[in-house]
Amino acid sequence: MVFWSLASMGHAIGSSFTSFLVARSALGFGEAGVFPASIKTIAEWFPKKERAFATGIFNAGTNIGAIITPLVVPWITIHWGWRSAFLLTGALGFVWLVFWLVLYRKPEEHPRLSEAELNYIRSDPSPRFARTKWLSLITYRQTWAFIAGKFMIDPIWWFYLFWVPDFLQRKHGVAFISIGVPILVIYLMADVGSVAGGWLSSAMIHHGKSVNLARKTAMLICAVSIVPIVFAYRVESMWGAVLLIGLAAAGHQGFSANLFTLTSDTFPAQAVGSVVGMGGMAGAIGGMLIAKIVGYTLQWTGSYMVPFLMAGFAYLLALATIQILSPKLEPVRIP
Repeated sequence: MVFWSLASMGHAIGSSFTSFLVARSALGFGEAGVFPASIKTIAEWFPKKERAFATGIFNAGTNIGAIITPLVVPWITIHWGWRSAFLLTGALGFVWLVFWLVLYRKPEEHPRLSEAELNYIRSDPSPRFARTKWLSLITYRQTWAFIAGKFMIDPIWWFYLFWVPDFLQRKHGVAFISIGVPILVIYLMADVGSVAGGWLSSAMIHHGKSVNLARKTAMLICAVSIVPIVFAYRVESMWGAVLLIGLAAAGHQGFSANLFTLTSDTFPAQAVGSVVGMGGMAGAIGGMLIAKIVGYTLQWTGSYMVPFLMAGFAYLLALATIQILSPKLEPVRIP
């Protein structure tokens, strides 16, 4: 987080394309550690039956930030300049760091945690193992199940983030200055999906279902809810298209909350961060590919049909791949 904050603030001193490129690369490098650390923290603090719900809640926070940023940053830029926008948003990381250092401890080290609470957290403990090289994790099918899932679904989220505004402008003539409300609706729906998708599998486990059945049932429901987006390019109503995209964004976040949780279901807490990091890299590679695919598709066809078809069926394909690679979500046995 410190590195991320410094990289963000570094944009403020940039005065050339090269300096901005360096700052942006450092920012991407720094922010890559957020999700691995977050998922590992959840693995340490929550039993399996609560993890997907907890992941859904924190995952929804990314959308809240995306909603607030377009409202706050322009105001800062207008009143204090664009450099101040980078400095102030980057400084927020240090504020968060203070609270983290003061408040965070591992459950067994936390002075305010009761014995009953600790027992609840440890109700289904993961076996501990000696420190191992992260490359050795590649030998497990469970690792590849997560990597494959991230490679297939992360590009679709990047597609929503970067191309939906262009789609709304091309197809529905939405002016750039008016695009904020439709995007706000999409992100709000995504927040609901993130929390609901995580809650669903957690609730199923509470009611006696196996972790394998609960996670994959929730992911299947989310994947099916995304399929209607294949018709988004044909819908004539702007709000009809926005609701279809919002439903798909909600399905993505619910699917993602459960996909992240698979790592803590199958790996000890000490390995979760490494596995999530590998999946994050695969997702980033997929994000680079989708940018090229959408760009070339629009250049050749002028239509969003192919990207929306990809978005509609990527999650069913990802779930099928996960099922093949990890049919029972069996915990790995690391020596």
